[in-house]
Amino acid sequence: MIVSAAFAKPTVQVWRNLDVPDGATVRDVIERSGLLDQFPEIDLATHKVGIFGALAKLDKPVKPGDRVEVYRPIHPDAELLDRR
Repeated sequence: MIVSAAFAKPTVQVWRNLDVPDGATVRDVIERSGLLDQFPEIDLATHKVGIFGALAKLDKPVKPGDRVEVYRPIHPDAELLDRR
C-alpha cells in the first residue's frame, strides 16, 4: 500500500511516498522512509509522531494514503537549536 512520511525543519522539508506491506505501523513507515538516516536527531523515544496532524502511537497500523509525520519538539529557541 502507498503511504507517505514527512518531517520538516525550518531549512528543509521532506515528504516521501513509499510502498509498505499491509499491517505496517507508523514505526515501520518511519524506519522504511530513510528519515532516521537523513535526520539522526530524530529520536522516536522522544519525538511525537502522527498521521495527518493527529498524534499517533508508533504501533498504530497505517492505511493506504496515510501521511505519517514526525514532529519536532516545540522549544522557545527552536530556530536557534536547528541551526546548530
